[in-house]
Amino acid sequence: MGQVAAAVRASIGGRPLRSIRSDFPILERRIAGSGGRSHPLAYLDNAATTQKPRSVLEAIRRYYEQSNANVHRSLHTLGEEATAAYEQARRRVARFLNSSSPAEIVFTRGATEAINLVAASFTRALKPGSEILLTEMEHHSNLVPWQLAARDRGLVLRFLPVTGEGTLDLETLERVAGPHLALIAVTQVSNVLGTVNDLARIVSFARSRGVHVLVDSAQAVGHLPVDVRSLGCDFLAFSGHKMYGPMGIGVLYGREDLLERMEPYMGGGEMIRSVTLASSTWNELPYKFEAGTPNVEGAIGLHAAADYLEALGREEVQAYERELARYALDRLAEVPGLTIHGRAAERTGVFSFSLAGVHPHDVAQWLDAEGIALRAGHHCAQPLMRRLGVTATTRASLGLYNLPEEIDRLAAGLQRVSEALARGSD
Repeated sequence: MGQVAAAVRASIGGRPLRSIRSDFPILERRIAGSGGRSHPLAYLDNAATTQKPRSVLEAIRRYYEQSNANVHRSLHTLGEEATAAYEQARRRVARFLNSSSPAEIVFTRGATEAINLVAASFTRALKPGSEILLTEMEHHSNLVPWQLAARDRGLVLRFLPVTGEGTLDLETLERVAGPHLALIAVTQVSNVLGTVNDLARIVSFARSRGVHVLVDSAQAVGHLPVDVRSLGCDFLAFSGHKMYGPMGIGVLYGREDLLERMEPYMGGGEMIRSVTLASSTWNELPYKFEAGTPNVEGAIGLHAAADYLEALGREEVQAYERELARYALDRLAEVPGLTIHGRAAERTGVFSFSLAGVHPHDVAQWLDAEGIALRAGHHCAQPLMRRLGVTATTRASLGLYNLPEEIDRLAAGLQRVSEALARGSD
C-alpha cells in the first residue's frame, strides 16, 4: 500500500476499522471466481445500497420475535409496543436531522417516494406556468416525478448545467431561473460524480427569491452530517438502505407549515380523521401522509442505523471516507487508459470511470470474478451520461467499512483488465 495508504486513519470514532468491519456479517463472504478459486468480498457498491450492521439486523429480528403487530390500531400489548417503537424511530430521525419536530418526519418507502410525494402534493397549489429548477446531474428519482407534475399541471422545468469539472454551474443561477420560479430540487451529492453541491449558495439564492428548496440527500446521509435547520431547506428526502439501514424505508422531512398546507399524497387507512360516503377529513401531521400499514420493521431498523452512525460519529465517518477517497483517486490515476468523470474539489467516495476500449459492464464482470463488487450502467442518471458524452460508466463507491487494501485490489484488477486488452490487441 505504501506511505499514502498508511496516511489513511485506521479507526473511526475510536474503533479500529477491523472491529467495525466485524459488525457487518456479509463482509465475511467469499466470492467464487474462475478456476475454482474464491476471493474475499470487496464491496464497493455503496451508492447503490450499503450493507447492514448486526445491530440493525438484530433490531428487526427482535421486533418480529417479540412485538410484531400493526401500529396505531390495537390496544393490546403487542400493538402498543409496536406503536411505541415506530414513534420512537420517528423521534430518532428527527434528532438525526435536527428537525424542529417529529411531525416534520414522514416515513416513506424511500427517497423516490418522498420526492414523488412533494412533486404530486406541493405542486397542486401551483399555477400553470410556475417553474421548477432542477439540475443536469439529478438521479431519475429527482427528475421523472417533476416531469409528471409538469405534464399534469402545466409547469415549466428549468435545468442548471454541469461544468466540465462535474460541478453545478452556479454562475448561471440568475440566468436559468425564470420569473415564475416556485421550487428548486437539487441533489446534495451526485450518485455519479460524488460531487458535494454548494447548497448554502443555492438556498441563499432561493430565499432571496421567496422560492422553496427540496434536497435529495440519498447519497449524503450515510457519509456526512445532515442538519436540515443548518441547510435551511424546506424538504429533504433520503433512503434508509443507503445509510446502513433496511430497504423499503425512507424519510421525507418537510417544514411543518408547508406540510400542513399540502394535500395528502395517497388515501386510505390511518391518514384520515373522519370518513363519510361523501367526503373525508385528514389526520394530523405526519399521519395524513402515511396511508395504510407502514413499514414498521423498516422504521425500527432505521432507528438502529441512526444509532450506529452516531455512535461512530458522523464527522468521523466523513473524515475517514474523505481520506480514503483521496487515496482512491491517487491509485486509480495510476491505471493506464482510465478516465474518472468529475473532479470536484468537494466530493465523497463515489467514482465513475471509463476504461479505454472496455465496456463498463465487462469491467464490472471481470472484477466481480475477483470478488470486487462494482456498479456498471447509467446509474439512473441518463441526462448526466449524455452530458459526459458516454452511455454508461463503471462506478466504485465507498462506505465506512472499506479499507485501503480494497482500493489496492481495485486498482490492481483494473490494471490487469487494461493489460489483458493490450495483449489482445497485439
